[in-house]
Amino acid sequence: MNRPAPVEISYECLRFLITHNPTNAQLGRFIEDWPFDDGSAPPDQVVDDWLSLLQTKFREEPGSCVAVHCVAGLGRAPVLVALALIECGMEYEDAVHFIRLKRRGAFNSKQLLYLESYKTKLCLRSKDANGQSCCIQ
Repeated sequence: MNRPAPVEISYECLRFLITHNPTNAQLGRFIEDWPFDDGSAPPDQVVDDWLSLLQTKFREEPGSCVAVHCVAGLGRAPVLVALALIECGMEYEDAVHFIRLKRRGAFNSKQLLYLESYKTKLCLRSKDANGQSCCIQ
């Protein structure tokens, strides 16, 4: 199987590495593994756990990069990254376009409908000391 190369997606203080399924040797570098059906949208619990992980990781280690994987790196992983971008204030269309610039072929129609109807929890947005909206502090 010809797999796309890993790509970095950076926005404000967020950094992600979207990749295909890691090898057994690489798997130890992944701190969590939340499987959900291929080609589908994530269940609510996966979304909640994902956003909670990001809040903690980016606050404790500013500038760090979170790797996200799925079998081919074209569906489930990009959906999770898109959710983070949406939570940081991007419109879903912009998040999809932003990811597709580097990850051609990302998302299927079911995942796009999910992102379009996603209701943000605003959990990755905050106000800085000057009252300006920013992503994670």
